[in-house]
Parts: sequence; C-alpha cells; structure tokens
Amino acid sequence: MSIQNALTIDVEDYFQVSAFANSVGQHEWDNHSLRVEQNTHKLLDLFDEYQIKATFFVLGWVADRARNLILEIAQRGHEIACHGYSHQLVYNQSPEVFQEETVRAKSILEEIVQQPVRGYRAASYSITNRSLWALDILAEAGFDYDSSIFPVRHDRYGIPDSPEFPYVLDTPAGHKLVEFPLSTAKIMGYRLPIAGGGYFRLYPYWLSRAGLRQINNRQKPFIFYLHPWEIDPEQPRISASWLSRFRHYNNLDKCETRLHKLASDFQFTTVENVLQNQGIL
Repeated sequence: MSIQNALTIDVEDYFQVSAFANSVGQHEWDNHSLRVEQNTHKLLDLFDEYQIKATFFVLGWVADRARNLILEIAQRGHEIACHGYSHQLVYNQSPEVFQEETVRAKSILEEIVQQPVRGYRAASYSITNRSLWALDILAEAGFDYDSSIFPVRHDRYGIPDSPEFPYVLDTPAGHKLVEFPLSTAKIMGYRLPIAGGGYFRLYPYWLSRAGLRQINNRQKPFIFYLHPWEIDPEQPRISASWLSRFRHYNNLDKCETRLHKLASDFQFTTVENVLQNQGIL
C-alpha cells in the first residue's frame, strides 16, 4: 500500500520572499505586478490532472487581494491553511504583533471559505528556539497543527534536534499542538533537507526522489512544499545579493517538469488527511 504524503503550497508572490526583504519593503508590495493568481491556477490544473488534493498555506496579504482565488482553491477540494499575514520572520516580531497578524490572517481566510482553518506555517519556517513562544499563540488562536519547524541547521531557520516526523508537542505554556516538521533524509548520518522549494530546484530530481522514497520506505509520510512563483521562470527579476538571487532563481525553468514527475512517483493528499491517517489529528 502506498504511503499518502502531504503536498503543500505556500501561497505568496515572488516579491514577498524573505530573501528579498532588504530589496522590496512591505510598503512597496502593491507597486509590483501580482503573478500569484496565474501561477496558482497552473498548479491547480496540474493537481487536477493527477487527481491530487493539497494544502495551500495562504498569506493573508494575498487573500485580501485575491479572495476569489482562495475561494476557488477551496471549492476545488483543497485544504486552506494560514501562512500569516505579512511574511515577516516570526523571531523578528514581538509576540503582540505576531498574535495580531496571525489572528487577522486566520479570520480573513475563514471568512472567505466559511470553514475552520486548522493549520499554520510560519514565513521561512521561522519558528526556532528563539520564537517557541509563537506556538502558544497558535494554540490559543485555535490552530490544531503547525508545520513551521525544520529539523536542520540553516542561516534563517531550523531546530536541528527536533523530531523528524509528525508528533504532538507541548508548547512552553503547556498547550498541545500537532507538529508536522519539514522532511529530511539521512545521508551518511547527515540530515539532508528534502522537503521541496529551493532544495527541489537545486538537487537533481533523482536525489529528491531517492530521499523522499527513503522516508516512505520507513513507512512514514513526508511533507513537500512549493511556491507558485517557483514554476514561473518569466517573473520579473529583483536586485539582491548573489546568494539571494541564486536561491530564488536557480532552475525555475525546470521546476514544473520536475513537479509532474513528483506527482507521478508519489501519492499525495492534504496535511489534514495525512495527520488523520496517522491518528494524531
């Protein structure tokens, strides 16, 4: 029997990524062309082709400007979850600002789709040891699960010693919250990030497939993520550091073809369904 894995899309636009935060301020976002709608529609059509349901972690800012898109995602049978409002790194926010933005985004999404939004994912996986307080705010806001913790070392995110697979965590204040950590594979004793995004574009496809199969061979589900802008090689170029430009633009022209292969090679459903299949939600 094939393992059902979680397919997730972080619904934000190309100019909102953390790598470009020093180049494009939030006050400038409305000056940029919105491409998230056309790119998300391409993903929706691809998922229809393979009869896949996915979880869309939607940025509140995008939902405010593309309400019909969010409603269409839900009407096409996908799960709507929350990606915060302004794509700010959690550990750079105060708890008060984080709470206000998170509740605001959750409310916008629930008003659009008229159903509870159960899941949350932080901008750039920025719930780290510096921002564990955010987990209490998520629990108190009514979220049932989080998918923000990446069990790796990275310059922007990561809790290297955290569990690899879905589990119930105790927040600092004693709440219970289901965590679906971003997926990693063991390569010569090293935890290799294998969950998608820039890694999916950087690695040759055979390496991504091998790492993900390793997880399924352990009878565990993996979680995979992508952004709508990652299948859009025609997006406008933004001036930034060499590293930021490499992370963002590397292999954009190959990503959609690889995504077709991924959809053929693995079984996918929503985060909610995977966690329910695991008996922890």
